[in-house]
Amino acid sequence: MSFKIAIIGAGSVGFTKKLFTDILCVPEFKDIEFALTDVSEHNLGMIKAILDRIVEANKLPTEVTATTNRREALEGARYIISCVRVGGLEAYADDIRIPLKYGIDQCVGDTICAGGILYGQRNIPVILDFCKDIREVADTNAKFLNYANPMAMNTWAAIEYGKVDTVGLCHGVQHGAEQIAEVLGAKSPRELDYVCSGINHQTWFIGLRLNGRPIGKDELVAAFEAHPVYSKQEKLRIDVLKRFGVYSTESNGHLSEYLPWYRKRPDEITRWIDMSDWIHGETGGYLRYSTETRNWFETEYPQFLEAASKPIDPAKRSNEHASRILEALETNRVYRGHFNVKNDGVITNLPQDAIIESPGFVDRFGINMAAGITLPEACAATCMASINVQRMSVHAAISGDIDLLKLAVLHDPLVGAVSTPEEVWQMVDEMVVAQAQWLPQYADAIPAAKERLSKSKVKTREWAGAARRSVRSIEELRAEKAALKQAG
Repeated sequence: MSFKIAIIGAGSVGFTKKLFTDILCVPEFKDIEFALTDVSEHNLGMIKAILDRIVEANKLPTEVTATTNRREALEGARYIISCVRVGGLEAYADDIRIPLKYGIDQCVGDTICAGGILYGQRNIPVILDFCKDIREVADTNAKFLNYANPMAMNTWAAIEYGKVDTVGLCHGVQHGAEQIAEVLGAKSPRELDYVCSGINHQTWFIGLRLNGRPIGKDELVAAFEAHPVYSKQEKLRIDVLKRFGVYSTESNGHLSEYLPWYRKRPDEITRWIDMSDWIHGETGGYLRYSTETRNWFETEYPQFLEAASKPIDPAKRSNEHASRILEALETNRVYRGHFNVKNDGVITNLPQDAIIESPGFVDRFGINMAAGITLPEACAATCMASINVQRMSVHAAISGDIDLLKLAVLHDPLVGAVSTPEEVWQMVDEMVVAQAQWLPQYADAIPAAKERLSKSKVKTREWAGAARRSVRSIEELRAEKAALKQAG
């Protein structure tokens, strides 16, 4: 087989390498072309050198090109994969820093909440530019695979306004299933069968069977509470399991910021999170992790390049969906996964226009969703709160309506639990002004926002958050990795 895959945001070096090696684990895909594109020529050069080394080490005919000209990369592409973060870590730092001034403590801030909504405002205009190029220069039947957050908002915009065949992809379901299999004592995650459905980062394991045996709420709660690690790291998720009756896919830290109950007071935050790793609820945890990862890669690049000389091992193919979707579409080897698509009747008690995440099957005929799923009422209610915020956020990003943007932020569950309307209005003005260079749709609204800020009497505070850690130096990271290696 010979076809072209374009990867937008390919400077996301570790993730691009994973997708690349996964795809090359498919025997029929050795002769394809990868076109890498990114706004950073520096990052492109580093990842191209790594991928070229993999191709050379494995004696493959695979072609790898790299260009900052996105349209050139997309020309003739059959598949387009997006892993972009518009504004990079600079804008992301504001997504965390500014809401903290108004008492809003986020762990990740890339899905909803104040940070995730502004992230969507930056991404959606760029996503629509991608879609325009895809319609004009990519393969006629091109498929757009979106890995970038905020997943639901990006996918919603690409489908509804970009008019491109789009699927959103995430790995939260797989990771949650691995946890459940472990606490139930399974020898392999493959022993666990499950139905998981909802919206991205709020999907729910509504059906569980271990080696064919149904698993109920009480057994699952007991298994998690008995686990020596997860009982400490996933306190909030276990509490939601007890109250809702089903387990959520998303990590302790991520889940905490989609709900109005656990992060609204500093003492509640420290009660429910765990500081053993950023993902369990640390303030700005993913920003710290992303910053350290970038610094580590820049410093240790020669090691990454050397590691690329190893043979590709198909047994180590990751559980990311992308390579398996492509394999199913091209070879007709059927793949079952969980995909982000427009609802259109898949989940009976969520809106038809919402982007849902639910089970589907892939073959030559495309992605075929399992329809007619009904969520437990509490799960549907929680999802609905986020969907309403996502819908307003997408419409605001398309129209450049700053008043609608403020209403979207006001209706966010955590923001509403912490902040007053006056605080929300000022916070949005401050975030839009700070990120103006990435928000072209709000250009006409920026001068008035600046004027309001100059006259505002709403009080703010400089606050690091309830559980903030400093970015570690390279030396500290080296020492930690050495200690872990010695212990393991």
